[in-house]
Amino acid sequence: MTEQDLAGRRAVVTGGASGIGLACAREFAARGAHVVIADLNGESAEAAAAEIGGEAWVVDLSDTAPLETLRLDADILVNNAGIQRVAPIEEFDPAAFRLIQRIMLEAPFLLIRAALPGMYEKGWGRVINISSVHGLRASAFKSAYVAAKHGLEGLSKVTALEGGPHGVTSNCIDPGYVRTPLVEKQIADQAKVHGIPESEVVEKVMLTESAIKRLVDPAEVGSLAGWLASERSGMVTGASYTMDGGWSAR
Repeated sequence: MTEQDLAGRRAVVTGGASGIGLACAREFAARGAHVVIADLNGESAEAAAAEIGGEAWVVDLSDTAPLETLRLDADILVNNAGIQRVAPIEEFDPAAFRLIQRIMLEAPFLLIRAALPGMYEKGWGRVINISSVHGLRASAFKSAYVAAKHGLEGLSKVTALEGGPHGVTSNCIDPGYVRTPLVEKQIADQAKVHGIPESEVVEKVMLTESAIKRLVDPAEVGSLAGWLASERSGMVTGASYTMDGGWSAR
């Protein structure tokens, strides 16, 4: 039986209804935490919450104004929600660029801002930012995503420095390509910009830099998030944990 080392903790996971977010939510729930599934898709959020015995929070993180006055009750905050657009810079839709920054950088800032006062009062907190190898490296045709993830890395480190004296840690997880709906949706766009068949995208684009030639499983990311949320990681903060099959070792 899984150790109940997160019993009594309240975790909020954005984009928690599928993919990495759902894997993190399942991990936390298995370890005893009460998990809030924050997601744009209300039906999926309710289903995920019912599965793990948590609760759903239907929220549009692209609408950041309401988040400015939010007070978030969370011992553990996972900033995971994200979207992707693939296009050369000169063809990149400026509205799409701004949308990605709002969802993947501005919203995490506002959620951290909303959660820190409560964490400081308790003298304990865990901020886990699901970044990407693209928070450390760049790829062509992903200007908005790479910019947002690089920004998230910096935000996480500042949170670590400010939160440390209050018992709050902040870290990034940096996966390579994970087998999620977000990655699967990229295949057609990647095929178009690289001029190759969709059947060749995983091998020739997604895994070309990785020493281990497979996609990351969401549960692997969830397992690392579970450790980062635990007492055992209390001296780990301001770090970026790669899970990229060796991509960033190049």
